[in-house]
Amino acid sequence: MLLLWAVRMVRTGVERAHGTRLKSALRDARGGNAQMAVAGTVLAVVLQSSTAVGVLAAGFATSGILTVNAGIAALLGADLGSALVVKILSFDLSGFIPLLLLVGAALFLKFEARTVRQTGRIVLGIAFILLSLKMVGEATEPLRDSAILPGLIGYLKDDPLTAFLVAAAIAWLVHSSVATVLLFVTFAARDLLPLEVALPMVLGANVGGGLIAVWLTRGMEIEARRIPLGNLIFRGTGAIAGLTALQFFDVPIHYLGQGEAVQLVNFHLAFNLVLVVLTIPLVRPMERLTAVLLPIPASAPDPIGADPLEVSTLDRGSTDRPNVALASAKRELLRMGETVAAMYRPVMEMMDGGNLEQIARVRKIDEQVNRKHTDIKLFIAEVNRGKLSEDEIREGMDLTEFSINLEHIGDIIAKNLLALAAERARKKLRFSPEGWAEMCNLHARVETNMQLALNVLISGDIESARQLVGEKEAMRQLARDSNDRHLERLREGHADSIETSDIHLETVRAFKEINSLLVTVAYPILTESGQLLRSRLAQLD
Repeated sequence: MLLLWAVRMVRTGVERAHGTRLKSALRDARGGNAQMAVAGTVLAVVLQSSTAVGVLAAGFATSGILTVNAGIAALLGADLGSALVVKILSFDLSGFIPLLLLVGAALFLKFEARTVRQTGRIVLGIAFILLSLKMVGEATEPLRDSAILPGLIGYLKDDPLTAFLVAAAIAWLVHSSVATVLLFVTFAARDLLPLEVALPMVLGANVGGGLIAVWLTRGMEIEARRIPLGNLIFRGTGAIAGLTALQFFDVPIHYLGQGEAVQLVNFHLAFNLVLVVLTIPLVRPMERLTAVLLPIPASAPDPIGADPLEVSTLDRGSTDRPNVALASAKRELLRMGETVAAMYRPVMEMMDGGNLEQIARVRKIDEQVNRKHTDIKLFIAEVNRGKLSEDEIREGMDLTEFSINLEHIGDIIAKNLLALAAERARKKLRFSPEGWAEMCNLHARVETNMQLALNVLISGDIESARQLVGEKEAMRQLARDSNDRHLERLREGHADSIETSDIHLETVRAFKEINSLLVTVAYPILTESGQLLRSRLAQLD
């Protein structure tokens, strides 16, 4: 469990610290399938997860940023990247554990800057991976003398298909092919898992890793689901071919290094490398095959415009019980916030490569936001007609106020940001690399604060509320710095900055306004606890 958690810890740290840059890297790598495979490899090494790259590519396919064949190529490269991660972590790096723990903990605990803290999280995660592998090796040492193990290993030697399927199931259950293969390598290094069993299990883990992305994208659009499906077909075919070759041919495994653990790691890496080389030319035919396997139904509902939360949580029968009624209103307000977040999330994708039809589909979500706002407002008004305490009256007013602000955020997205995206699409404008990076960073910061605001809404946590309010000043400074850098580029005569100047400045202003509206959810909590000043004006004598 420490191994699984540590792998996830590294991935989340990288996503939080550099998520915007990683998305931009995948979005910009559209020069061909080979380039997409290279981009996928690099991203998987950084994230230590091919699944994360697959979900990211599927999301871009939903927004029209990536084609299906480009997404499949990226995921094939990501599988190779995850094999490289296994190769790196298979070296004996246990001597670095104390240093990594010291550096990682110091960065995470002693600094306030988000990027520095997340870098500390990454370093700690790597330390925990190495520590967990060492612990697994030590804990399994007594299995050498087990009376049961020889019989189990003997059975799996005679039934490689079962070993293959068991490993695929394990990789899918733990949702990490990297952790699964590392576990097998550790067993092999301790002479607990002979190559005759370990090789089919590594092939099975590769198939299980492909299943993870298929499972995680099952609720996405049809085109998005075709990417992990195509990758799974490639991987499954390659793994079955490899399993067959192991049974009927004398595969020269000894050429892959000295020692069974090294040979197992190199076999895993070689399998993924050969798979990429052989399948990249076949990506387009695979795209056509997935279109046959996953056709778009003629009467399919609009996946963006459709409301997945059609059933309201407002308890109409509880209006005479204010505490119950306000609790249901808060739940519905959370769902309204999640709808706004779904509308906000693809804004930069629409700014970069969205067409007018895709932009219109995202804009339709505002209708859901408006409907939820009206329902919440009228429901709380009905509750207020009963007998309420002062605290309940104040809570109802606070919920209504935040509902109004969320509805305003929806309007900013629909009428400002998406209108700017449509203008960029019509004029076929391109942002300067510097300006685009600034807007992506601001967008990611607001997206993080949106989730923090929804958490504060539910938890009422004072520390989280203080953190959210602190983000208002931080966002104001980031927006000011971005505007200053943009004006400097205008003075230097950058053509891209001149053409997109109005869009850039209005986008930055909209992000700052959205962030300010989100912060309002923290004001009642801090006011009640006496931690918020009523005025920023200096007191005069």
